[in-house]
Amino acid sequence: MITVPSPSQLAAFIKEAAAETGFDLTGVAEVSDFSELGYFPQWIAENRHGEMRYMESRDEQGELKRASLKYSAPWAKSVVVCAMNYNTAQPYSTDPHGDESTGWISRYAWGQRDYHDVILPRLREIEGRLRQFAGEIQTWSYVDTGPIVERVYAKYAGIGWVGKNTCIINQKLGSWLFLGVILTSIELQPDLPPPDRCGSCTRCIEACPTDAFIGPHKLDASRCISYVTIEKRGAIPEDLREGIGRHVFGCDICQDVCPWNRRNFGDPASFPQEGRGATTSDPDFQPRRLLVNPSLEWLATISEEDFQSTFRGSPIKRAKRLGVRRNAVVAMGNSGNPEFVPTLRRIAENDSDEVIAEHARWAVTKLSGG
Repeated sequence: MITVPSPSQLAAFIKEAAAETGFDLTGVAEVSDFSELGYFPQWIAENRHGEMRYMESRDEQGELKRASLKYSAPWAKSVVVCAMNYNTAQPYSTDPHGDESTGWISRYAWGQRDYHDVILPRLREIEGRLRQFAGEIQTWSYVDTGPIVERVYAKYAGIGWVGKNTCIINQKLGSWLFLGVILTSIELQPDLPPPDRCGSCTRCIEACPTDAFIGPHKLDASRCISYVTIEKRGAIPEDLREGIGRHVFGCDICQDVCPWNRRNFGDPASFPQEGRGATTSDPDFQPRRLLVNPSLEWLATISEEDFQSTFRGSPIKRAKRLGVRRNAVVAMGNSGNPEFVPTLRRIAENDSDEVIAEHARWAVTKLSGG
């Protein structure tokens, strides 16, 4: 007689396998049209997703795939969410008092390898073990590329609560978390969502220099510095340029100011202003020296060959060379450093890309007080 593992046994097996492959947190959520997913169609209708057209993906009946798994994976019965801490011991990625000749790159992009290439093989290893344990089942694993709003399922899988900055926050690890997802055709024992521990704190909302938050838990991605510096192609709207500061790829401000990312946890009001949350020893996430506060002039003038060799295996390639150069030029304009003016003038007068040339002209005017 064949004994079929129970939902609780299957969930326990997956969590043990995930821990053995290096994940810090693993949880299970049932497949459901959670209330938070109901906001997604409105968010799309209001064009809060900017130019990220993949968010608009629909099924044959015209339904938004990310609004419900029944539109994209009707066979799925459970969702496994795995999380890895990528925080390292370096100071804040955004330091307004640091060297004004350098730029800011989001902490998640500092690593030795693209996080997709780190996490996906581990998810597939768990899939393989699960099939051996549970028999013929259907699964689908992915990192960032799937048809669901990961943070919602991460909440109901017990990974953390959704903060007012829309990031998943774990009480012990903070919010520096990469998420990986495995959809399964079998029922697993679900976990419970943790309580929301943001309380009355609104530091993330108040700290955003481009006013990207239209309310708690509501982000206008088209105004988010991460979106503008990574996903946005062509010209950056002038009303957003000054708020970008010296960011050249991504933004960590709303996480840097979050009390749950401090070293000591407890009453947010008692947190020190220095120190970081829990850190990882994973070698794949240790920062490349060149990517922590890189030279803005180097990035603004980087050649295609240098760009490809420097950022091979890095998520920074998503912004492409033109995007990184454009962002660096804007950052130079925001630096307050007049030594950048000669370089910016050369770019404005000679660059073959008119978008970059126009941004250089804007930066020269900004530095000249015009």
